[in-house]
Amino acid sequence: KNFSRLTPNKAHQLGCCVYSSDVWRSGLVMEWTLGPDQAAALSLLLKAQSKATVMSVCKESFLHRNGKVPEMVVATLAKALDVQPLEANKLILAMCQLIKNVLFEGLSDARSIAALFPENFHENLKALLAEAIARNLPEWKLLVNKDQVSLPHLVDFDWRVDVKTASDSVSRMSQPTCLVQMKIQDSPKQVGELPAVKSVNVEFSKEALDTMLDGLGKIRDQLSSVAKST
Repeated sequence: KNFSRLTPNKAHQLGCCVYSSDVWRSGLVMEWTLGPDQAAALSLLLKAQSKATVMSVCKESFLHRNGKVPEMVVATLAKALDVQPLEANKLILAMCQLIKNVLFEGLSDARSIAALFPENFHENLKALLAEAIARNLPEWKLLVNKDQVSLPHLVDFDWRVDVKTASDSVSRMSQPTCLVQMKIQDSPKQVGELPAVKSVNVEFSKEALDTMLDGLGKIRDQLSSVAKST
């Protein structure tokens, strides 16, 4: 289809993502907003008996934003709101899209999130959803970063100094060594997966530890130099 002739009003009718009229005239896409079908789906939350239900929908939508929503989640929400499963599924999908765009746009406060809703959206529900999403954003951004393809990362470490009192080599008798235990977590292989943390134990002599610390010091200096230049 030729979308070059798609006006904002027509986009609303089709349930597409909608942008401001200034953006359409300029030909630049700058800000995503909820379409009418998505707004209508989210309005079903007006049937929620408590704020806890709204908070639960936000969290479940984040967890399943990139995959199929489990039938059990849909059924539970449909029962809580007294709606059909199809309506509950549309609600969660609309919330998934909203959360994904909030993360993509890098929004961080309730006011900027509220601006994504159409002007005729229920004010109290808009404020509640914007506040709920904003409150969870720090944790969600951290989880999104962890979901990205990356090398295993250091979670924690511990160390102690030992002195060898017995060895098969006379030269190693009564030599202090440093034992370092590093807790490493692999990158997740599936959405929503939390990889297990495994421990790696390393023994350093004084000389080996000096060499490693010297190398780490150079890395720190280089990172500081790059940070200042940017």
